[in-house]
Amino acid sequence: MSAPAPTPNYKIGIVKQVLSGDTIVIRKQPQGGPPPEKVIALSGITAPKLARQRTPNSDIETKDEPFAWEAREFLRKKLVGKEVIFKAEKPPNSATREYGTVWAGKDPTKDENMTEALLAEGLAKVRDGGRNIPQLKRLVEIEDVAKTQGKGVWGTDLQDHVRDIKWSVENPKQMVNKLNGQPVKAIIEYVRDGSTVRLCMLPDFCQAILMLSGIRCPAVKQDGDSEPYAEEARFFVESRLLQKEVEVVLESVNNNNFVGTILHPQGNIAEALLKQGFARCVDWSLAVMKSGAAQLRAAERVAKDSRLRIWTNYTSNAPVIAPKDKEFTATVMEVVNGDALVVKMANNTQKKIFLASVRPPREKNNADDEGKQSPRPKGFKPLYGVPWMFEAREFLRKRLIGKKINVTVDYIQPAKDNFPEKICCTVVAGGTNMAEALVSEGFATVVRYRNDNDQRSSHYDKLLEAELKAQKAGIGVHAKKDIPAHRIQDTSGDSAKARKFFPFLKRAQKTEATVEFVASGSRMRLYIPKESVLVTFLLAGINCPRGTRPGIGGGAMQEAEPFGEEALQFTKERVLQRDVIVSIEEMDKAGNFIGWLWLDNDNISVSLVDHGLATMHHTAETSEFARAIKNAEENAKKNRVGIWRDFVEAEKEVERERNATSTDRVVKYEKVIVTDVTPEGTFYVQYIDAGSKLEALMEKIRQDFHNNPPLPGSYVPRRGAICAAQFSLDNMWYRARIEKITDDKSFQIFYIDYGNRESVNLTKLALLPPGTELEPNYAHEYTLLGVKFPSDSDDRLEAVRAFSMDTLNKKLFLNVENRGSPPAVTLVDPLNNADIAKNLIKEGLVLVEGTRDHRLAALMTEYRAAQEHAKSSRLNLWRHGDITEDDAVEFGARR
Repeated sequence: MSAPAPTPNYKIGIVKQVLSGDTIVIRKQPQGGPPPEKVIALSGITAPKLARQRTPNSDIETKDEPFAWEAREFLRKKLVGKEVIFKAEKPPNSATREYGTVWAGKDPTKDENMTEALLAEGLAKVRDGGRNIPQLKRLVEIEDVAKTQGKGVWGTDLQDHVRDIKWSVENPKQMVNKLNGQPVKAIIEYVRDGSTVRLCMLPDFCQAILMLSGIRCPAVKQDGDSEPYAEEARFFVESRLLQKEVEVVLESVNNNNFVGTILHPQGNIAEALLKQGFARCVDWSLAVMKSGAAQLRAAERVAKDSRLRIWTNYTSNAPVIAPKDKEFTATVMEVVNGDALVVKMANNTQKKIFLASVRPPREKNNADDEGKQSPRPKGFKPLYGVPWMFEAREFLRKRLIGKKINVTVDYIQPAKDNFPEKICCTVVAGGTNMAEALVSEGFATVVRYRNDNDQRSSHYDKLLEAELKAQKAGIGVHAKKDIPAHRIQDTSGDSAKARKFFPFLKRAQKTEATVEFVASGSRMRLYIPKESVLVTFLLAGINCPRGTRPGIGGGAMQEAEPFGEEALQFTKERVLQRDVIVSIEEMDKAGNFIGWLWLDNDNISVSLVDHGLATMHHTAETSEFARAIKNAEENAKKNRVGIWRDFVEAEKEVERERNATSTDRVVKYEKVIVTDVTPEGTFYVQYIDAGSKLEALMEKIRQDFHNNPPLPGSYVPRRGAICAAQFSLDNMWYRARIEKITDDKSFQIFYIDYGNRESVNLTKLALLPPGTELEPNYAHEYTLLGVKFPSDSDDRLEAVRAFSMDTLNKKLFLNVENRGSPPAVTLVDPLNNADIAKNLIKEGLVLVEGTRDHRLAALMTEYRAAQEHAKSSRLNLWRHGDITEDDAVEFGARR
């Protein structure tokens, strides 16, 4: 008996690639990395050979044999990326290649035999001499059928099936511009590394290298010294895209290679690589993308946060920004230059912010051969002398001054090399990102960062895109010609020069001007575009109190006159950097011009007088505005505002007695000013009668620090210590108590005379001048009697905001009702005799919290009546009905 036939040694694998009509690459399933693979040549047949390109190692260039492309495509479409069953063996004379049979499936008895399928379509031939081999009889029969039918290579139109291949693109940039973002069909032929592929663009069979837009993967090196995760990144792309049909958007060119995005129904491969930690974002490449840059940044952030692969050792260098400080709205008070704004916050404090990731026009480096900087010309003013700086400032000024903006803090640049801390933000006005608009006009450039630097604008890629457009257009700082030059005459302090301009300006009667600087309530510097001149301008017809100003000869600061600082702030808020109309009437001996100034038909001299911040000057009696100023002064006196607050007679104490059921309640109102309101609803006050003592204390601290400035970092802080702290908003020194020392060596402090809290670094702390630490605290904490602030954070925030608006920086009357910790008090506004707590209850912003003190029964009755009014009117907390009904037994209360 003959021995039984051996069982075929079948194997299962995944088709990675089809090299030609008779050769494929099969790999195993991956296990912890790129899997092994083998090249299988189909036994018994030969397929037409594909074209070969001339290379540095070979000068031979060939064309396709007829139907070579069709044979390759026949296998590619059926097999690539799919699991197949095969049997193969390696002949003794073969180094790596094995010969065998492949079935398109897992069952060789049912699934399609690819050797037979190729022969049936006329896309391959039985190899030479095969007709004499008994084992190939079945293949010969299939080939004969294809011959008789004239299929494939047995047909008559062979030359119509030879590709005209374009091995290179003569002008890649021209092709990118011609396509203009339109997708092109292509097949990925080879993956060099995770972010670089070779593709064949259809239908022209154009061969090209494509670098993925926006990313870079670790490099694969032929010598085996590849970067970490390079092989894994390449396999990640191969397993998904190799020899797959895709669409590509060509977006740019780099070293004659295309830069673009691959579009695939299952998603963006660049985004997938980033999310898995196989790639990092590249700024220059992101800038050329038509869309999707934000998604790539977000994907990279996911991998960074998860410390995936190339980000295993990643640590963020961005300081944490508290959610409450992350976003806010503000009003623009001043545009400092092309990237900095001074804004007024909701609590009326002012803050300087910077546009994130942009750099305004800068002065050119005029260094000589030895590196020494050439001195500036006499009278050089950067705003007008540095090209495009004035245009950048004007671009922002005309769009932002006096306008509400939405601010998102992107990062905080720490103080360094004598430069203060910078709060860098994205500023949006009217739906427009102002940094992006500034860059797109060529009035600023984008700061370049290292790839591992996260301190950048949240719209950084949009900024890069805007800069690229400005560069292509050659506008602004990117322009090669028509550079603006502003020749400005400055008459400030030069009476001779001022006299030359005075006749023209006086004759003009009304002239357009821009307020560049405000020195006091009535003194400012104007830029007059028509004459290209800077002048010092004084408001006519009024006497205005002076603010704090430098001493003569550099001496100590001169004290402000009463209401001088208020007048300065009033004028600043109304006219600084605004376009105004002026009428110049006189000029004094120092060369200062005197006249009238209007903003939107509002005469600022009259407005200052009307608000009690100036008085009528005798020179106004002969002017056309005499009646208006006189009426404004009488109105200010009548309303006792500003400097007329204590006019004619001393202010009378307002004491209001309530109808009480008991005479035990003591009402002894004391005048206070509320300095701060906490998020919990408690508040701090200063007693008015202690104001002079506090002023003397602050003056002592400031004089001491002016004469003996503290050495930054010389003070060794400890918790609970009373020290001097430099307040961030005005850089003045105040007394503070150190409440907490945080892990990052910053200090949480409490200003004991004002009730504010702040987090500062060591350089902002110093030892108090001797004796000043012994003074009592001037800030006192209280809580409102009978009031309970809502537990819901949003409702409480709304209530605290309303409470702040009613009380902050206002003079009120306070009566201590209960001695607790903190004491409970009532607050009364003397202007309308209104109980602050009662108003909050009546508006439905807070709840009544009862007390059993019989002395306060009548007061509590009023409060409960106010709450019933809010409840019946469905105001605020009560808008959805009676919220106290949820405390009923049927809802689980008291169980």
